[in-house]
Amino acid sequence: MSRPQTIQIFLPDGNPTSIKIADLTNRMIVAVLIPRKKLTDSGVRPEVRKSGVYFLFGVNEDKARPISYIGETEDCFERLKMHNKVKDFWNYAVVVTSKSNTFTKSHVKYLEHICIKTANEIGRYDTDNLATPAKPYITESMEADLLDNFDTIKVLLSTLGFPIFEEIRQPSTNKREILFCKGKNAMAQGEMVDDGFVVLKGSVANKEETKTAGSWVTGMRKKLLDDKILILDNDVLIFAEDFIFGSPSAAAAAVLGRRANGWTEWKNKDNKTIDEVYRVDATTDFVS
Repeated sequence: MSRPQTIQIFLPDGNPTSIKIADLTNRMIVAVLIPRKKLTDSGVRPEVRKSGVYFLFGVNEDKARPISYIGETEDCFERLKMHNKVKDFWNYAVVVTSKSNTFTKSHVKYLEHICIKTANEIGRYDTDNLATPAKPYITESMEADLLDNFDTIKVLLSTLGFPIFEEIRQPSTNKREILFCKGKNAMAQGEMVDDGFVVLKGSVANKEETKTAGSWVTGMRKKLLDDKILILDNDVLIFAEDFIFGSPSAAAAAVLGRRANGWTEWKNKDNKTIDEVYRVDATTDFVS
């Protein structure tokens, strides 16, 4: 169950778009966010010179999902310098280490294993890792401690803007508001979530796109097809999995095959638009 937590974010050079150092005040884990152009500057920080796990985040223009790479090393800064030479996709790195410098090789190899495994299971990001490394042998008590560390890593990464371990559909004790988007052959269901809009698995989208759909809509749907998130089924397209979009309008455009204002296209069971339900200005989120 989610609970209130205090997270401290320190800006070592005072710039909110530069290096950030984040930690939960009552935990022994620290995360350092490093924009790629600040990699050299980050080398003076003792936090990135330790044994730990690290994450690379970026985008692939040919893919629907963002991309990540997860690794472990005994000196995070030196390993990031290597990746800076050979990996093109990433824009940000996040280094996770122990404040007390207590991580051993076994610790970080286990965290790497559970991080890659969980990221692949959740599927918010494509991973650039070729395979999930084998689970190393550790004691039962050590595993319990590291799973607690993993929970902290999950919170810190999401706080820094990378919800790689967050379930797309968050469990909730509240009754869900299922929303519907209908078109010529389309019949989709979705939900508002904290960081966007989820179109649910099994939703039906129009196969054809309108002549005025525009390159953004056609390009987005091509990525969804290439990644097999949308699959062709006779004269319609079917969502093969839950997929999160950045806005209701992007979700509606994917379903309808045209530019769309999601705040008026998505409606609840009472035929009320989400603009009416959530009292949001529908003109601010139109896909052009």
